[in-house]
Amino acid sequence: MTDPTTSNDSANAGGMLKENALKGKTIIVTGGGTGLGKAMGTYFLQLGANLVITSRKLDVLQQTAAEMESETQVKVLPIACDVRKYDEVENMLQQAIEAFGRVDVLLNNAAGNFISPTERLSANAFSAIIDIVLKGSANCSLALGKYWINEKIPGNILNIVTTYAFTGSAYVVPSSCAKGGVLAMTRSLAVEWGRHGIRTNAIAPGPFPTKGAWERLLPGDMAQKFDFKNRVPLKRVGEHQELANLAAFLVSDFSGYINGEVITIDGGEWLQGAGQFSALEMIPDAMWDNIEKATRSA
Repeated sequence: MTDPTTSNDSANAGGMLKENALKGKTIIVTGGGTGLGKAMGTYFLQLGANLVITSRKLDVLQQTAAEMESETQVKVLPIACDVRKYDEVENMLQQAIEAFGRVDVLLNNAAGNFISPTERLSANAFSAIIDIVLKGSANCSLALGKYWINEKIPGNILNIVTTYAFTGSAYVVPSSCAKGGVLAMTRSLAVEWGRHGIRTNAIAPGPFPTKGAWERLLPGDMAQKFDFKNRVPLKRVGEHQELANLAAFLVSDFSGYINGEVITIDGGEWLQGAGQFSALEMIPDAMWDNIEKATRSA
């Protein structure tokens, strides 16, 4: 019998969409130089998209672009852009239009986080996360929305949030507030800009380990001690290709009637934490026998 904690057929299946499913579409991925942004961008390229990747670190972007081009044989445009600054966002958009003729999709992926008791954070630390996640997503959405409406282009915004955007979470309060704001923006713009043919959706990923981010958040051996897969009913973390498959579907024409939706991809993690009695999975079978006897006698 296959061990469910090690088997992952859906991830091993590879890409989900058919060849050239994104051909002709130009996609901007913020925070596209590393981690999940890099994984999603690579799959977009494999499906025929034109790709623009942005972050503040041009050297990282250039290295990532070279790796992507070597893997896919498709040109990638790296642009340094601080999404907190609207003028830089406008400049980034203009460079993308000049390179590819138009832009069709915005993936708001740039993020930052601190894992800390909230009282230990400075006001500046709190603002740093709000500015990158919420203000940055708003800046990019506003710039692209104005462009699409003016040019009568049916655009597409995909925001990466988290499950605690709608549940809240201790120890990541700045991120929780910022991601909650992005989720509210997702639903609001879906209604307001839908008449312009602009779709706005979000993905709420659960644990998808990325080496750099997880080492910063949980340094040393903390990541091993705080094993995320133990909090997931499927008893594993997500594979990057699984997230890339979902993102590609949502930015493709195959999802043309999905608007204002947030799709959770977390193996059931947030539901396990939500139920009052979900932690009872820790009770061994022998103890359940005793509990059943006690219940029947009562």
